[in-house]
Amino acid sequence: MEHLTGFAREFLKAMRNLLPIVAVVAVFQLVVFRGLPEDPLQLVVGLLIVGVGIAMFLQGLDLSVFPVGKNIANQFTRRGALGPLLAFGFAIGFAAAVAEPALIAVAEQAEIVSDGRINGLTLRVVVAVSVGLVLVLGLLRILRGWPVHRLLIGGYALALATTFIAPQEIVGLAYDSGGVTTNIVTVPMIAAIGLGLANSIRGRSVLADGFGLVALCVMVPIIGVQLYGVWVYTFGNTGAVAAAPGAGSGHWAADFALGLAETVRDVLPIVLVVLFFHYLVLKHKIAHPVRVLVGFVMVLVGLYAFVVGLKIGLFPIGTQMAEQLIERDVPALILLFALLIGFATTMAEPALVAIGNQAEDASRGRLNGSAIRIVVAVGVAAGITLGVYRILVGGPFHYYVMASYGVVVVLVFLAPKYIVALAFDLGGVTTSEVTVPLVTALGIGLATALEGRDALMDGFGLIAFASIFPIISVLLYAMLLERIPTLRKETS
Repeated sequence: MEHLTGFAREFLKAMRNLLPIVAVVAVFQLVVFRGLPEDPLQLVVGLLIVGVGIAMFLQGLDLSVFPVGKNIANQFTRRGALGPLLAFGFAIGFAAAVAEPALIAVAEQAEIVSDGRINGLTLRVVVAVSVGLVLVLGLLRILRGWPVHRLLIGGYALALATTFIAPQEIVGLAYDSGGVTTNIVTVPMIAAIGLGLANSIRGRSVLADGFGLVALCVMVPIIGVQLYGVWVYTFGNTGAVAAAPGAGSGHWAADFALGLAETVRDVLPIVLVVLFFHYLVLKHKIAHPVRVLVGFVMVLVGLYAFVVGLKIGLFPIGTQMAEQLIERDVPALILLFALLIGFATTMAEPALVAIGNQAEDASRGRLNGSAIRIVVAVGVAAGITLGVYRILVGGPFHYYVMASYGVVVVLVFLAPKYIVALAFDLGGVTTSEVTVPLVTALGIGLATALEGRDALMDGFGLIAFASIFPIISVLLYAMLLERIPTLRKETS
């Protein structure tokens, strides 16, 4: 009964988080396009399935991913096993990234748009190795107590420097690849490891030291992909484009089984890494294995229902609306759509909900999870709008990125230090299964439709802006929180 009540509560929250998407669709369909969607019932059914999926997913995380991740970090710390811990970090990072659905989608688009010069599988391996290596660095940071802002500032300085030697065709893709390395399963797992490690080491702050791993996983792939681009565009040749995946068998039962198998494939590498290190390296049994198993099944089924709901309801209407806006060629409407859809899709991101709740718990009430989600959604909306504006008016991508990160660096020195790692992590959780397909379709569609734009050089990059601007908004939010007590004293 308790679990059923919890599920109902999570379902109602999920449906409330989906309301902004419904509002955006309704306003544009009724006011701008003056008509109803082609199949409004399909949209409603799809969103209901999404709500069920999010509720199951979040409950499954609480039963399995969070306790297992924190426990394995605690076990490594107690035993002082630095080598196996770092090996675990690399393995979990590589396994999480190489099977990431959003990265697979972006890699396939890059291979098609580049006429095969960029190899999709190679791109994924480059990103996965980058994530594995940087997770090793991130774990060392927590163990040694290194300030996260120094690593982040140094890393992004290197990323921006690499931008000047990388070919223009690869820059937007590189920043987008960094933004899609983390999804709604890997983010909670990586965050749980960091929080568990910080919690088990004396003198570490869970809020200041436990977060930051996701941020590093976003940063280093940018450098790796740009260096891969230097190699490809210097020595590589145009290759054959891989065939696009099939649309399905046409039978609902077969499609259901195939889709569920793909979901298992995406999550299985992470599960295998966790089981290998738990049983064979640490030689420690998982506490409450039945509950953990049920939790993992709920995560799988919830994730699958979530993706199915998106495909049924949100993706068709979102793609259709983007195409209608491009055909109308009214820049103000395109910018308004980018702003609203950026906010609405972010509010529905399950990983953001999970990390917002973890941040509220870690801060012991100093931060509010719901307020964090709104602040992050505002940042994503602003970032995607700026990215769309760049495509509409033209201009080198790296100038916009450098200016944006310049603002981030200034705010890092002004904001309270406890928020820095969390702010960068939140920038990495905004680009997941909801946002990436819609944003990628919008960017490539705009760049293809506008004269003088290149789909490869101009179509990618929106995801990068969707990752940068939440960092800015969260840092400003923390600065405001610190300022409010002072303002109260001055006015009293």
